[in-house]
Amino acid sequence: MQGRTLATAESCTGGMIGAAITAIPGSSSVYKGGIISYTNQVKNGQLGVDNALLNSEGAVCAAVATAMAQGVRRTLNADVSIAVTGLAGPSGDDFGNPVGTVYVGYADDKIVIAQKCFFLGNRTEIREQATVFALEFLLKQLQ
Repeated sequence: MQGRTLATAESCTGGMIGAAITAIPGSSSVYKGGIISYTNQVKNGQLGVDNALLNSEGAVCAAVATAMAQGVRRTLNADVSIAVTGLAGPSGDDFGNPVGTVYVGYADDKIVIAQKCFFLGNRTEIREQATVFALEFLLKQLQ
């Protein structure tokens, strides 16, 4: 991270990314914290995700993932951020996304991007795969 700070916004992973980061000794020098935005109300109220976007696209889309990343970066005053929104089951959503659909968003002062993923397995396995992918995606962006 080289002097930069990190914040996380998590929906389907429910804090697993933050837990993985804080398991590393010394992470407090980099990790500012995270917001578990499991509901659309929290995505809107705490992260500033537009309600019109949530209503038209649903919570599981690239635009929401990037809005979550930008929102947590701004809210926690971090240099970089990672966000995850998706469906771990037991069912898909009203927008046609099946279980296993996950979007990971990243934001820093230069770029804001999202990556769509699809994971197979049960709820626990999907959440674990999303956590690992998000951390790897973060590392890739920091290179």
